[in-house]
Amino acid sequence: MRDNNINLELEPFQSQLQSISQTIHSISQEAEGDTMALLAVLRTLERLHREIREGCFREALPDNRQALYALLKEIESHGGWPYIPRASLGSLLEKLSVEAEDTSAPVEEN
Repeated sequence: MRDNNINLELEPFQSQLQSISQTIHSISQEAEGDTMALLAVLRTLERLHREIREGCFREALPDNRQALYALLKEIESHGGWPYIPRASLGSLLEKLSVEAEDTSAPVEEN
C-alpha cells in the first residue's frame, strides 16, 4: 500500500523529471565526441546532486524515528541512495594505455 502512496506523491513531478532527462540526453548527444562539453554536463549534474542533497533534501529529512525508518526502507527497496560515481584517474590512464598499445602494434602487410 505504501508503494502506491509514494507513486501518487511523485506523480506531479514525473513529467518534469522526464523532460529534464530528455534535455540532458539531447545535450549529451549534441556534445558527442566533445570531451570538454560532456565534462561540463557531468560537472553540472554532480553540482546539482550535491546542492539538492545538502540543501532541500537535508531540510526535508524526517524529524522522528518512524518517518526516518520509513524513508530508509523506501531508499533500500527502490534502488538505494542516488550516487554519482567519479571516473578515477586510473581508469582514464588505462584507456590511454590501451590506445597507445593499439597505435604501437605493428601492422602486417600482405
